[in-house]
Amino acid sequence: MNKKLVSVLLASAMAVTALAGCGSKAEGTADTAAKAQAEAGDAAESGDTVDVEFWYSGGKTAVGVVQEIVDSFNASQSKYHVSTVTQADYDETYQKLQAGIAGNAAPDLVLLNAETARTLASKNLLADMQPMIDGDSEFSADDYLKVFYDQGVDETGKIFGLPAYGTTQVMYYNMAAFDAAGVKAEDIKTWSDLAEAAKKIKAAGYEYGWEPMWGADNMIDAAFSNGASIFNEDGTQVTINSPEWVEVWEAFRTWIHDDKTMAIHSGGQGWEYWYATIDDVIAGKAGGYTGSSGDQADLDFSIVAAMEQPAWSASTTSAPMAETKTLSVLEGSSDAEKQGAFAFIKYFTNAESQAKWTMSTGYVAVNQKINDNADYQSYVAENPQAAVPFAQATHGTVYPNDPTNGAIKDALKVAADKVEIDGVSAKEALDEAQKTAQAALDEALAK
Repeated sequence: MNKKLVSVLLASAMAVTALAGCGSKAEGTADTAAKAQAEAGDAAESGDTVDVEFWYSGGKTAVGVVQEIVDSFNASQSKYHVSTVTQADYDETYQKLQAGIAGNAAPDLVLLNAETARTLASKNLLADMQPMIDGDSEFSADDYLKVFYDQGVDETGKIFGLPAYGTTQVMYYNMAAFDAAGVKAEDIKTWSDLAEAAKKIKAAGYEYGWEPMWGADNMIDAAFSNGASIFNEDGTQVTINSPEWVEVWEAFRTWIHDDKTMAIHSGGQGWEYWYATIDDVIAGKAGGYTGSSGDQADLDFSIVAAMEQPAWSASTTSAPMAETKTLSVLEGSSDAEKQGAFAFIKYFTNAESQAKWTMSTGYVAVNQKINDNADYQSYVAENPQAAVPFAQATHGTVYPNDPTNGAIKDALKVAADKVEIDGVSAKEALDEAQKTAQAALDEALAK
């Protein structure tokens, strides 16, 4: 990227804002985009391709598919060339990105967790993509699933990232286990239905009827499907020990510790617990598990099938979390580099690329037009499990912006271990989490 000091850029931007009239804002953003396009055009005519540096991470399959899409983009035009640098995981990307920004050696484009991107945007380190969008007559926000698109927009309307792909936790079940127990997936409408199915599966000779994935996320999903919330309406009170939370988490404790129809794998190195859970279902030790949409690339669908998470009860609706990874542009890049990054984002999120992405990885596509893509239609007809995460995401819940910088989620993680591993009552665990989280929120709001 063009190594400009971010502080100088921000000071200049503030000066321009102070001098500019409100009525010139739309014209200014369009002019900026036009200028960037002109710069890129001039570079292409002179034979100088604009290089765009892109940092990202992911599993082996995902990393390979991203590179294939990058190579396809580079071959499709000559204005820009995207160069990639991969990291081990999203935490490493964030750590190296912070160091790169401090050392004036950051990339132009980066793949981030939406919450992380929001934090960087609040410090004015990510470019507002609205000028690029305003200058592109072909761009349509309506192409994106709203649940994902909105996660890249801050409270002021600044677009700090566009969704690259989504994730949501869906259910995978062993078809032979369901058959042996006389359970039909289409009959599981609520978590109570799943609990009854788990009893039948264990009675049919399986070690466990169902295996939730270790951690807070599965239980947060179920709580959201029971109408639970993280905050009250004005955002001043944490509500993670409400009756809606306690009912759900106590049910999980009962299923795991009292009924022993469900179980979790915990601990180990890295993702060891995750793969141990999957192995139980593939090997026929458990009836099914709750896992990532991205697991589909590694599952044998001659053994398992997929279904959406159910509602908590007959009076509620299914509303598990739907999270996105954002493609964000660095503020310190030149206008031409920003325009090149935006051009690649459009390419990565078009229907054709998104169809390739979701068919190869199992992660959720963010472009609704994939449903019109012939290759995707054929793939889903042969692999119905591929449509499950996308369908679930359409009624997903966005985890709210957390002013405590993750302290609330951390408190829920501690409470989840107490409930799932130690068998502590949900009320006790969540009451303690509530106190910790509320103190963190009070401190954050007082700043």
